[in-house]
Amino acid sequence: MRHLLDTTDLSLDEIDDIISLATDIISNPKKYAHVCDGKKLATLFFEPSTRTRLSFEAAMYELGGNVIGFSEASSTSASKGETVEDTVRIVSNYADIIAMRHPLEGAPRVAVTKTLVPIINAGDGGHAHPTQTLADLLTFYREKGRLDNLTIGLCGDLKFGRTVHSLIKAMCRYKNIKFVLIAPNELQVPDYIIKDVLEPSGTKYVQVESMDAVMPDLDVLYMTENDSNPLSIEKVVMPFRHVIEIDGLSPECYYELQFEINNINVMMLDSSEIEVKANITLCAIAFSNFEENYIFDVNVEPLDFERLHKLPGIVGYYAIKDTPVWDIAKKYRTTVESISQLNDLNGDIVHKGEKLLLLKMVEGI
Repeated sequence: MRHLLDTTDLSLDEIDDIISLATDIISNPKKYAHVCDGKKLATLFFEPSTRTRLSFEAAMYELGGNVIGFSEASSTSASKGETVEDTVRIVSNYADIIAMRHPLEGAPRVAVTKTLVPIINAGDGGHAHPTQTLADLLTFYREKGRLDNLTIGLCGDLKFGRTVHSLIKAMCRYKNIKFVLIAPNELQVPDYIIKDVLEPSGTKYVQVESMDAVMPDLDVLYMTENDSNPLSIEKVVMPFRHVIEIDGLSPECYYELQFEINNINVMMLDSSEIEVKANITLCAIAFSNFEENYIFDVNVEPLDFERLHKLPGIVGYYAIKDTPVWDIAKKYRTTVESISQLNDLNGDIVHKGEKLLLLKMVEGI
């Protein structure tokens, strides 16, 4: 049983066969209208999706099959703590194939250990999106007539865009490919893509921040899902000082500071300036150590040895109201420590309805 978790799971010949088949399906849809009759696709989307989920569902219906599944994790037992493995193990009894999207990288590889049917990775975190890559390769082939000898510009969020990462992995396997990576430094491709994919394959690449100078050299311009390509990213450290006056502070005091930033407002002032406003709420709590006398007088009363001797050694106690542990210990001639340890108590109050076991600790002898 084979799964599709990454484009590297497919050989170049297999990718060529898929593209050839897809091209034929586009040209002759009626020819394939019943190839999936009686088959069910389960779409397990633990992360919201519109285009990918609907693409899978539309494709299955057009091939004559049916679809079951869910579009968000909150509507499933995952919201109650069910693991991915358990979900996949159960659902694989209902379907012939599973398309799965998950926000965590590597989740599909965990899922395949329990499934009874093939799994297609429909996107896992920032890692891979193989079906999107296959669709991109199909588009390249239909528009350019080839998948080699291409200069491809990748523009936008290249750091977290899983579609970009999958596309780079796939295209690095073709001959004479060059990538132009267009993004601010903060959004450039992760180091592992360069060190583990681009450099070992010998694929040429350049990193730039603007597309203007490189546009004439591109055969393909690939924009990430983010609608806007950042013009720039500014990291600014703004000195901030505020004095909070608290009466009675001394060097022995200690404090806790809580803060919250809210009501953030961004306004464009002109073509070169953006104004950012925000409210900062500060809460400072100061603590000081002091001594307070709680015991002002001690009355010593003689022990009633006759009464002590008559008290049972073990008592079952039922609380008819909330009662301090100290009061119970005093009445039944035991200790707070003994009650707490014997009954696994953590607090100082025994609540109404609780049952205790008491051992007499003071003998009347």
